Amino acid sequence: MIRRFFGLLLVVLVGMGCGGASSEQTSSTVTDDLGHTVTVDAPAKRVVSLAPNLTEIVHAAGAGSTLVALTKSGDYPPPVDTLPHVSALPVDFEAVAAQEPDLVLATDQINAPKDAETFAALNLPVYFFSFNTLDDIVESLRTTGRLLGTAAAARDSAAALKREIDALRARTGSLPDDQRPRVLVLVGDETLYSFGQGSYVHTLVALAGGRSITADVDNQAPTLSEEYVLTQKPDVIVGLWGSDYDASRLLDLHPTWDVVPALQNDRVYSFPSALFARPGPRVLEGARQLARRLHPERISSSPASEGQSSTSHTPTSSTP
Repeated sequence: MIRRFFGLLLVVLVGMGCGGASSEQTSSTVTDDLGHTVTVDAPAKRVVSLAPNLTEIVHAAGAGSTLVALTKSGDYPPPVDTLPHVSALPVDFEAVAAQEPDLVLATDQINAPKDAETFAALNLPVYFFSFNTLDDIVESLRTTGRLLGTAAAARDSAAALKREIDALRARTGSLPDDQRPRVLVLVGDETLYSFGQGSYVHTLVALAGGRSITADVDNQAPTLSEEYVLTQKPDVIVGLWGSDYDASRLLDLHPTWDVVPALQNDRVYSFPSALFARPGPRVLEGARQLARRLHPERISSSPASEGQSSTSHTPTSSTP
């Protein structure tokens, strides 16, 4: 973190102090989250985002006007609908280069770090972000502001997000382990994609007052077995399957799970994936929604927002 700060200090000194984009660009050398040395023209004026969460972070940092293209999966905030969309999996390097960006934003959550070599060959600077904790999301706002010339606006957004995180943590942080449900977060319901060691999702679950059972799995994106779930016996299952998901489908797909506490006690909750799977400002809403499910006695409910953001479903029990 200290290295990144001093690496970007030169960018801050170019003249971004008031939060508006500077009219002049000056080449500076910075270090990204993967330790790559990147030479950028700062502030960047033409930016391509190769991950939907980075598009959201750019907008939250007050620099949405710098975006000239984004990944095909980018759909938020609504103004991005009018921009060109490029492939990120795999990267369509020709389409990215055609936008003549002076900075490409990527994340190792989606983009292959080795792609940095191809971008270097094309003389296109690429800055990689990595998200291991919620604090990394807060810091990414500040970094984006420094790179794109909206430092003051980005600092304000980062400070506001940090205050909201701290406010929720004040309500859940004192919970002892025996009052923290064991939570399994699943991306897939048939093929059990999940989150392993080094993922920000575990700090998100902790903020909501739970304990993520896959935090120690030695794989950043594990595919779990049915036996794993039966052995671990999660108290709560969180699925990133949208608000209309029928949780009884889990028992249709995995009949032996009728002994799993989460299904026995009707604690299977489905949320829009963007509230958990995109490390950006909106994950705070995901944490709030989950906290209301895990600890309704501590977290006041907001029925209107819950109806839009997440729903819980009562699974139908069955016998083998």
